[in-house]
Amino acid sequence: MIGAQWRKSTKSGSNGGACVEVADNLAGVVLVRDTKDRDGGTLVFGPAQWQGFVDMVKAHQAA
Repeated sequence: MIGAQWRKSTKSGSNGGACVEVADNLAGVVLVRDTKDRDGGTLVFGPAQWQGFVDMVKAHQAA
Protein backbone atom coordinates (compact mmCIF):
# COMPACT_ATOMS: atom_id res chain seq x y z
CA MET A 1 0.00 0.00 0.00
CA ILE A 2 1.33 3.37 -0.99
CA GLY A 3 2.29 5.55 1.96
CA ALA A 4 2.57 2.73 4.50
CA GLN A 5 5.14 3.51 7.18
CA TRP A 6 6.43 0.16 8.41
CA ARG A 7 7.86 -0.47 11.88
CA LYS A 8 9.21 -3.64 13.41
CA SER A 9 7.45 -5.28 16.29
CA THR A 10 8.93 -4.37 19.66
CA LYS A 11 9.31 -8.14 20.25
CA SER A 12 11.41 -8.65 17.10
CA GLY A 13 14.72 -10.27 17.88
CA SER A 14 13.54 -11.83 21.13
CA ASN A 15 11.53 -14.67 19.60
CA GLY A 16 13.95 -16.69 17.51
CA GLY A 17 13.65 -14.63 14.34
CA ALA A 18 9.86 -14.72 13.88
CA CYS A 19 9.54 -10.99 13.22
CA VAL A 20 6.73 -8.91 11.81
CA GLU A 21 6.36 -5.34 10.66
CA VAL A 22 3.23 -3.26 11.17
CA ALA A 23 1.98 -0.19 9.32
CA ASP A 24 -0.80 1.57 11.18
CA ASN A 25 -0.55 5.04 9.68
CA LEU A 26 -3.15 4.56 6.93
CA ALA A 27 -6.79 5.45 7.53
CA GLY A 28 -9.02 2.46 8.23
CA VAL A 29 -6.42 -0.32 7.90
CA VAL A 30 -3.54 -1.93 9.75
CA LEU A 31 -1.04 -3.83 7.59
CA VAL A 32 1.16 -6.69 8.81
CA ARG A 33 3.97 -8.48 6.96
CA ASP A 34 6.89 -10.82 7.59
CA THR A 35 10.12 -8.88 8.05
CA LYS A 36 12.15 -11.58 6.30
CA ASP A 37 9.75 -11.89 3.32
CA ARG A 38 8.42 -8.41 2.67
CA ASP A 39 7.16 -9.35 -0.80
CA GLY A 40 5.51 -12.55 0.43
CA GLY A 41 2.16 -10.99 1.19
CA THR A 42 0.50 -8.56 3.54
CA LEU A 43 -2.30 -9.16 6.02
CA VAL A 44 -4.90 -6.39 6.20
CA PHE A 45 -6.91 -5.75 9.37
CA GLY A 46 -9.46 -3.17 10.36
CA PRO A 47 -8.34 -1.07 13.34
CA ALA A 48 -10.84 -2.74 15.71
CA GLN A 49 -9.77 -6.21 14.54
CA TRP A 50 -6.12 -5.36 15.07
CA GLN A 51 -6.77 -3.94 18.54
CA GLY A 52 -8.70 -7.08 19.46
CA PHE A 53 -5.75 -9.21 18.34
CA VAL A 54 -3.25 -7.10 20.31
CA ASP A 55 -5.47 -7.24 23.42
CA MET A 56 -5.77 -11.02 23.11
CA VAL A 57 -2.00 -11.46 22.81
CA LYS A 58 -1.39 -9.23 25.83
CA ALA A 59 -3.97 -11.13 27.90
CA HIS A 60 -2.38 -14.45 26.91
CA GLN A 61 1.11 -13.20 27.89
CA ALA A 62 -0.18 -12.05 31.28
CA ALA A 63 -1.76 -15.45 32.03
